[in-house]
Amino acid sequence: MNEKNGMQSISELFASRLPTIIWLSIVYAGTIVLQFLKDPLILESAVFTGLFTLHVLLHWNSYRITQKTFWIYFSIQAVLVYLCAILMRDGYQAVLVGLLPILIAQSLGYSFRVKRVIFISFISIIVFFDSALTVGDTDELLVFLPIFILMLIVVLAYAILFFKQVQERLRIQSFLEDLREAHEKVEELTLANERQRMARDLHDTLAQGVAGLIMRLEAADAHMSQNHTERAHEIIGQSMQQARRTLAEARRAIDNLRLKSAPEIDFKEAVADEIEHFNEATGIIVTKDYRLNKRLSRLQMEHSLHIIKECLTNIARHAKADKVCVSVSSHNDKLIVEIRDNGIGFKTDDIGKDAGHYGLLGLKERVRLIGGEVYMNSTSEGTTIKFAAPLTKGERI
Repeated sequence: MNEKNGMQSISELFASRLPTIIWLSIVYAGTIVLQFLKDPLILESAVFTGLFTLHVLLHWNSYRITQKTFWIYFSIQAVLVYLCAILMRDGYQAVLVGLLPILIAQSLGYSFRVKRVIFISFISIIVFFDSALTVGDTDELLVFLPIFILMLIVVLAYAILFFKQVQERLRIQSFLEDLREAHEKVEELTLANERQRMARDLHDTLAQGVAGLIMRLEAADAHMSQNHTERAHEIIGQSMQQARRTLAEARRAIDNLRLKSAPEIDFKEAVADEIEHFNEATGIIVTKDYRLNKRLSRLQMEHSLHIIKECLTNIARHAKADKVCVSVSSHNDKLIVEIRDNGIGFKTDDIGKDAGHYGLLGLKERVRLIGGEVYMNSTSEGTTIKFAAPLTKGERI
């Protein structure tokens, strides 16, 4: 991959400098032809070729130049142009017209500061007049000067347009790079959210279902040891129903992961079913207070039911309570759900710290996903878990 990117960079570098290289080749050929038509100077031409080649090499590697070394680069190039012009005294016009405007335009590639461009143009004009007067005369200079000015204007206009296009391309590349990084971050967040969702669904279906089965089977075993065969068979029958219900919920969770959807359910009936199953499994008395007069969205119903189920499961497993109250209501366009028990309580600061115990942590995540807030108060006299979430605009029941 790195080798491929390196080859692509060299190709782009060559493509961006190709017009200038072609122009420099024309300047070199024109200078040699003009000189040899009047006076073929072999030694001077050889020295000129070496200096011109050095000029081209410096130009080719100009992308390595920084702001600090630019003035060194410009000074060396100006000296090379001057030496090339006075060596080819019969072809100096091509050197000055072809190289000085390019050098001035090149300065725009490092900065669009007006003072820098004016200063470089001023130095280039001094090089132009000095070299022209050194190898030519005033009359020839007056004829040659308008051509130089015209060439300077054309090259500067082209340079401004070219470097603006380069800057726009760099800006687009930077934007695309930022967009790619943002896309990667979105993918990472999406993956993390999916993993959290899978963890919640597995906990709220398989883990809770198996936990309920264990409690029922333990109760059946206790009755069997006391020769309460009829009650044991009754609990085993309930366990079989629980196993089927757990399997159905697991399949529904898998469908949710695949299809991102769930069947429509009646929230009031679903809450009543959860309370009934809890009472059958534990024998704990549950007081229900349902005063909700709005329909919930599918997302709100799904998460709210899982929250209620998680709270009831925790009460059955840890609270040692004999009374539970479940309240569902609405107030100021908010869904209010409160679950209270008279059990032994727990330490709320330990939530999420114990490995393998992630129920309350998942509860908090579900409340957050429906834009709500959760309140937990637990003492040795009981626990209250209450959450409030904004109601979506739905039909009144």
